[in-house]
Amino acid sequence: MTITLSHIGQLWQAGTRREFLRVAALGGGAILLPGMFAACGADNGGTTEPPPSDAVTLDLSSDPGVLNYAYALEQLEAAFYTQVGQAFYAGITAEEQQVLTDIRDHEVIHRDFLAAALGSAKIPNLAVDFAAANVDFGSRFSVLSTAKVFEDGGVAAYNGAGKLLKDLNNLLLAGKIVSVEARHAAAIRDLLRPGTRDFAGDDVVNPAGLDQAIDAGFLLQDSALGQFITTPIEIIS
Repeated sequence: MTITLSHIGQLWQAGTRREFLRVAALGGGAILLPGMFAACGADNGGTTEPPPSDAVTLDLSSDPGVLNYAYALEQLEAAFYTQVGQAFYAGITAEEQQVLTDIRDHEVIHRDFLAAALGSAKIPNLAVDFAAANVDFGSRFSVLSTAKVFEDGGVAAYNGAGKLLKDLNNLLLAGKIVSVEARHAAAIRDLLRPGTRDFAGDDVVNPAGLDQAIDAGFLLQDSALGQFITTPIEIIS
């Protein structure tokens, strides 16, 4: 199913605090937004991916390269939450299951949106390995702690890469996506430490009220996020 939106704001319809993760019910289909990603390749007509490649190069000097960096992160997050949803950990509450399901749906939407928009310019599927990083999908603490790494890292990634985008339409899109990622991060932190201020802790929000930003090269190659991706990635700028 393909859904065409008239404006990017339709993806982010905020509701109550309990339902703030429930954006427009898009059903995980491909989403096309006229006028966006002008600098990227043409849509190839679908989001079916080839097998993982042996190596991937991200050229951060161009908008398609920066957006492929975002696409790599969304591939990783979508793969993680999809596996979480295949067999939820024991004792999961209805609220936790709803939050994790909503986040999974959002990450799949982000992944497929970027794939469709990048078209022929998109990188192949990345190979990921959660077992090598000792993620225990049967453990609440392991799942939520790993989700925290992904969401905090995702926010920092978009914040760090935004300055590299040249087309203002692409920058607008990245800003919209990172706002959703920040909601994810707050929700996961609240599940881990309910009733505290950790949802906007000073480990991620500085005294000026700004979230952290991390260099693209560090995030995929040297940070905690990089350990989950087994496809070799070369970053040039």
